[in-house]
Amino acid sequence: MATVSKALNNQSDIGEETKEHIRKVAKELGYSPNSSARALKTRRTYGIGVLFVDEAMSGLTHDYFSAVLDSFKRTVEKFGYDITFINCCKERDNRMSYLEHSRYRGFDGVVLACIDFHDPEVIELVQSDIPVVTIDHLFNDRIGVVSDNVGGIRELLEYIHSCGHSRIAYIHGAPSAVTTNRLSSFYRTAERLGMEIPDEYIREAAYRDTHTTYQMTNELLDLPAPPTCILYPDDFAAFGGINAIRERGLHIPADISIAGYDGIRTARHLEPKLTTVRQDTEQIGCVAARQLVSLIERPKSTVIEHITISGTVVEGKSVAKI
Repeated sequence: MATVSKALNNQSDIGEETKEHIRKVAKELGYSPNSSARALKTRRTYGIGVLFVDEAMSGLTHDYFSAVLDSFKRTVEKFGYDITFINCCKERDNRMSYLEHSRYRGFDGVVLACIDFHDPEVIELVQSDIPVVTIDHLFNDRIGVVSDNVGGIRELLEYIHSCGHSRIAYIHGAPSAVTTNRLSSFYRTAERLGMEIPDEYIREAAYRDTHTTYQMTNELLDLPAPPTCILYPDDFAAFGGINAIRERGLHIPADISIAGYDGIRTARHLEPKLTTVRQDTEQIGCVAARQLVSLIERPKSTVIEHITISGTVVEGKSVAKI
C-alpha cells in the first residue's frame, strides 16, 4: 500500500514505470485518492482561498483582475492545489468573517486581490497564522506582488510629453495605494519634465466608472484652456470619456488625445487603438501563485518580500503628435 500511495501522490522515490503502471490499474478500477485521508496524512487540504471583490462589484467581469486570477489559478493547479472564493456577501445573516471562513474551509493559504485592505476583517486575516499573499497592496510582514504603477505612469507621461503635449489632465482612480503611487508619479514626472499641472486638470473617478469619467471629461473640455490630452484611471473607464468626446463631434486624436491604463483585451479593438500601459497580468498571477505555494510548503525558507512586476507602454493611435 505504501508503494501505491507514493505512486498516486507522485513522490520521487519510486520509478516512473512503476508509477505509470499503478496509475493505469487505479484508473481501470475507478479508484481515486480520498482528499480527506490525504489531508490527515499531509496536514494540508490542497485548497487555496481567494478573497476578491472590487468597489464596482464587477466580480470576474473585471478585465484586469480576472486575467490575474486566471494566471494564478492555472499556476497553483500545476502544484496540485484547488481554489475556492471566500464569501464576501456581508448582507447574509450569520455569515462568517473572512478568517472564520478560511479556517472553516481549512485553506492552506489565501490570496487577497482588489479589496478594501483597511477592512478590519481583512486586517484580521492578514494578521493570522494563515499563509497570505497580497496582490496590488503591500503589508510590511506579508508577501506582496504589485504592478509597477510608479514606472507605468512615468513612462506613459514621458511618451505623451514626447509627442508634444504639455497640457495633460489626469482623471485618477479612487483613493488606494495604487492610486497614490500613480498620482505621485504623475506629479513627479510632470515636475521633472517642466510641466505645470493646474489643479482643475486633476479629477477623480472610481476605477471602471464610465459614468463619472463621462462627466469629468465634459468638465475638462469646458475649461477655458482645456487639456490636449486626458489620462483615464483604466481602459474600461476610458470608454465613458470616449463617449463624451464623440457626442461633442470631436475626433480622437485630431481634436483631443487620450490614454488609458491596464491594456485590457477589449480596448485593443478600439478605433483608434488606445494608447495605454499594459500590465503583465500573466506574470503577476504566476508569481503570486508560486510565492504562496512556497510559503505553504517551505515556510521557514521562503523570504517575505515585495515583488514589483513591470508593465509596457502600448503607443496605440489615440495620442496625436503636436
